[in-house]
Amino acid sequence: MKYPQGVRKQQSDSAQRSNEINYGQRGMTLEKDLDKTNQFYLDSKRAIIHKKPTPVQIVDVDYPSRKKAKITEAYFKVPSTSDYNGIYKGKYIDFEAKETRNKTRFPFINIHAHQVEHMRACHNQGGIVFIILKFTVHDEVYLYPFEHFVKHWDVFLADGRKSITYADIKNESILLPIKYNPRYDYLAAVDEFYFE
Repeated sequence: MKYPQGVRKQQSDSAQRSNEINYGQRGMTLEKDLDKTNQFYLDSKRAIIHKKPTPVQIVDVDYPSRKKAKITEAYFKVPSTSDYNGIYKGKYIDFEAKETRNKTRFPFINIHAHQVEHMRACHNQGGIVFIILKFTVHDEVYLYPFEHFVKHWDVFLADGRKSITYADIKNESILLPIKYNPRYDYLAAVDEFYFE
C-alpha cells in the first residue's frame, strides 16, 4: 500500500497499545464459552450447571468512600475443587475446564492433586465427572471422561509419565465441535458416554 508522499503514517499511542498482546485473559476463553453454554442449558431447562466460586478471605480494604472501596489484600480460604458442578437427568455433574498451548500432550502440572482427589470422590459416589480440555494450538476441545483420565493420573503418582499424550486424549475422549448455541454442547457427549 502506498502512503501519501511515500511516508508511512505513525500510529498514535492508543493505537500502538491496542496492538500489544494482552496475556491477562489467557485461559479464560474456554471458561467464557462454557459459561455461555451453561446459560443456554439453564434457559432451555436442559440442565442446571454453574461455575463454582472460590471462597476468598478479605484481609484489607482501602475505604476512602463508600463508592470507592477497593480490596487490597485477600487470600483463598480453601484450595479450590473443580470448576463446575450441577445436575443433569437426575445425576450430579462435576467437571474441570483446562486449556493448554502444548500441541503434543497435556502436562499434569496444569491440574492440582486436590482437584483430582475431589473429582475421584465425586466419581466414587456415582457422579458424572470429566475434564473439558482445549488444545489451543489445534483449536480442539474434548470431553475427557474421568474414568480414562484417572488411569494416567495414577501412573503419574507412581512416578510414571508426567503428562497425557495428545494421541491418548484423542482416542479416549469425545471431540466437542464448536457451534453457535450452545457453544460446546458437552451434554451431547455426556449422553453418548454415560447414558447410551
